[in-house]
Amino acid sequence: MKIIKIYQFAFFISISILRFSCIGDNFIDDFVEPVIRITNAIDTLGINTSYQMEASVFDNVGMLISDPISWSSSNPDILSITSTGIAKGLQLGDVTITAMSIDATLASSINVTVGGATTEIATEKKRSGIIKTTSSYALEGNFELENIGGAVTLTIFEDYKATSALPGLYVYLSNNPNSISEAYEISAVKIFEGFHSYPISNSVGLNDFSHLIYFCKPFNVKVGEGVIGDPK
Repeated sequence: MKIIKIYQFAFFISISILRFSCIGDNFIDDFVEPVIRITNAIDTLGINTSYQMEASVFDNVGMLISDPISWSSSNPDILSITSTGIAKGLQLGDVTITAMSIDATLASSINVTVGGATTEIATEKKRSGIIKTTSSYALEGNFELENIGGAVTLTIFEDYKATSALPGLYVYLSNNPNSISEAYEISAVKIFEGFHSYPISNSVGLNDFSHLIYFCKPFNVKVGEGVIGDPK
């Protein structure tokens, strides 16, 4: 019985040490800046053609919320847009379309040309970033999100290195770098060095998330992150 208790105590101590070493010196703060994001931007809107604009609002913990959104055009004579986001091209020209939260504290804008055929922002876009450790464990490398034909893939490049000592390591897409409560779980991490990729669900868009994050899932502790840059 004493031997069993000693083993149990040793196991508890080793797990505790591992947990605290995962945490490192970081202070976990769930606050992020609220943001409104246009999710189906267009380059061009055809004359006498209508297009339903869409946008999402994320609160101060990165959670998608259902707050109302108002829409406006910088020149309604060129492009009109209803309060619900239905845009219509009226004559040749360039305008700015703005989505704004109902309290006017958040806004996001895109430039649109009226003329020719309606074209969405090219779907074959890329967003990239750099993975950095947030713990005492090694975790680094460059990554890229790419949308090809409506399917998003996460690619981790050759310079990627991670320690296999981290327990229950998972990778996520999130709008809050310190939380996985509203994150998209990509996969358990099974490759710890070099080039590899992860397919992403077709329900996830290229612009839906702002961060790539690594968590020790059993302890809900972040150990690495990467800011996802603007589309290129």
